[in-house]
Amino acid sequence: MAARGRDVTQKGATRRRGERGSPLSLSSLPQVSPEQVILSHSPLRLFSQFHHKCVLVAGQGPVEENAQNLGFKHVVTIEALRKAYPLLDMVDQSRRPKELPPPTTGFPTIEGVILFGEPVRWETSLQLIIDVLLSDGNPGAELQAIPYPHLPVLACNMDLLWMAEAKMPRFGHGTFLLCLENIYKKVTGRELKYEALIGKPSTVTYRYAEYLIKQQAEKQGWKSPIRRLYAVGDNPMSDIYGANLYNNYLKSAHQNQVQTEVKRSPQAGSSQTEDHLELRKDCNSSVESCESILVCTGVYRHSADAPSKTEESTMETVFHGHRDFCFDPSLVGASYIVQDVNDALQVAFEKEGWS
Repeated sequence: MAARGRDVTQKGATRRRGERGSPLSLSSLPQVSPEQVILSHSPLRLFSQFHHKCVLVAGQGPVEENAQNLGFKHVVTIEALRKAYPLLDMVDQSRRPKELPPPTTGFPTIEGVILFGEPVRWETSLQLIIDVLLSDGNPGAELQAIPYPHLPVLACNMDLLWMAEAKMPRFGHGTFLLCLENIYKKVTGRELKYEALIGKPSTVTYRYAEYLIKQQAEKQGWKSPIRRLYAVGDNPMSDIYGANLYNNYLKSAHQNQVQTEVKRSPQAGSSQTEDHLELRKDCNSSVESCESILVCTGVYRHSADAPSKTEESTMETVFHGHRDFCFDPSLVGASYIVQDVNDALQVAFEKEGWS
């Protein structure tokens, strides 16, 4: 399951689905179609209630195009906001305007913030996003009472760290979010709240992955129900944590389905009943479990031969996950630990009885 842009493309830019990239891209995987790839922002397609709002988008690469492809109709980039209000970006002295710019007119009121991934100029993005939240979407106006709750914020890709060519892990978007959250709290005295956190380890991403997997199975004429999902990743705090979290969700959902069928509420039309109906709809899935497989070629490194069972490995004690995810040490342990993706595939093939 690929749930971040960097899972299928070069780290750095947030790429379009199907766009070529290096060192790994869809062009180097001829048997993989764009419909089979999930990026961290893919589940934003489900948040149609925000698609007609004017949203500020932050990240790298074609974030405006990505947002439009996901269904957002009115998109403003950090750079467009900076050009409209040049006096806001004042940290870098070389970028400060030499003369007082004329007043900005006709700029739309921002109604939400979409955070795709870590930007290049963190100081600019941090400043302007905070400005938008403090001004209720009108950063050119004089600051009045700070609104709370603030504008909706949807964030993708929560990895604190990621692994590249350097010997040590690098800062990820989770680090940027950590900065944003702490700055907002320091300035306002209140917690920054997210409308949604998307990408691993969020269950939203795994549910969306399950939905797409079922679509692909139907297209290929696969009649047998899908019983197990396999999630392969190199980061115990996101890939493995999310897979195990979703595995618990699946178990809980099936248990709730049985209980709901036994204790069906007679109050038809109530919000509680509607929740039960939605839950029963989700629980009618054939998927029973999500197996987590940790590889040793990225953030996680194992010096000796990779053990086949999690119990033989030492779990990390420092939680690198996002602030809004309670730490459960048992969710860091993978179902299997193998050396690389090829070995992970062999585990899945063997468990399913495939040659």
